[in-house]
Amino acid sequence: MPYPFKLPDLGYPFNSLEPHIDAQTMEIHHGKHHAAYVNNLNAALEKHAAFQGREVDELLRTLSSLPQEIQTAVRNNGGGHYNHTLFWQWMTPGGSREPSGALAQAITAEFGSVDKFKETMTQAGMTRFGSGWAWLTLDGGRLKVLSTANQDNPVMDGLLPVLGVDVWEHAYYLKYQNRRADYLKAWWNVVNWSKVADTYEKARQHAGAKTR
Repeated sequence: MPYPFKLPDLGYPFNSLEPHIDAQTMEIHHGKHHAAYVNNLNAALEKHAAFQGREVDELLRTLSSLPQEIQTAVRNNGGGHYNHTLFWQWMTPGGSREPSGALAQAITAEFGSVDKFKETMTQAGMTRFGSGWAWLTLDGGRLKVLSTANQDNPVMDGLLPVLGVDVWEHAYYLKYQNRRADYLKAWWNVVNWSKVADTYEKARQHAGAKTR
């Protein structure tokens, strides 16, 4: 729903991703960091009623059309809200360990194997200097791995996010300190492949509609 934006429910208990992601990190990440993005995004749009009817991904896609004085706030906080809303859905307790169906076929076709894809995306997360995200995206019908800085999202470049992992330190520092590699290795154990497959299918449909 558009403005005023609301913090979405996590969808599972804070401790349900343990031992891979600890409960305290999840509680702070969702209840403090994500909540702050929502509050700051609403504050940025408070005096701009003409833009309050837009969904957050639309705001990010059309960032240059916003008043210049709120573009940075919307970019950072709208991105933070959108990224995290997706992120919580892309994780689940006790889900399937591997992709299947059309998603698995597309990953294998593009990267050679699921393991090669994981290595590629992990490397994108490891080489993102400072804070940011690593993404699996759909680019013109083909899967592509990339990373973005801060809370930027691939939709800002016309791409469709299929899966993303948060590599800001607040996503892992309480448990893993500076060991980002250990966090990323553990994170694969909580990926919600059913949701990722659903995101991929919707992205394919959206990409197909754009080319008609």
